[in-house]
Amino acid sequence: MKQAEAAKTERITILSTPQFKEFLQKEAKDAGISVSQLVRQRCEMKSSNEDEEILTALIAEVQESTKKAQASLEQGLAEATATLAELRGQK
Repeated sequence: MKQAEAAKTERITILSTPQFKEFLQKEAKDAGISVSQLVRQRCEMKSSNEDEEILTALIAEVQESTKKAQASLEQGLAEATATLAELRGQK
């Protein structure tokens, strides 16, 4: 089997600004990989849409928990205020 057949890769050319090219090169160097490998890894990562869905669900959960906590605090404060008023009235 020829080496070219084993690799089964194709060349892709993209146009970018010099700054973006520098960014890619720095990111790849920091990761210790080639620019090609960096691009492959980043493209194969979980899509940001999935991350956004997870974050949206988490935000909804936090908002609901916050509402419940706020209601509990308000109820506790009302009970404490009533108890203080009752104690002051007994004097």
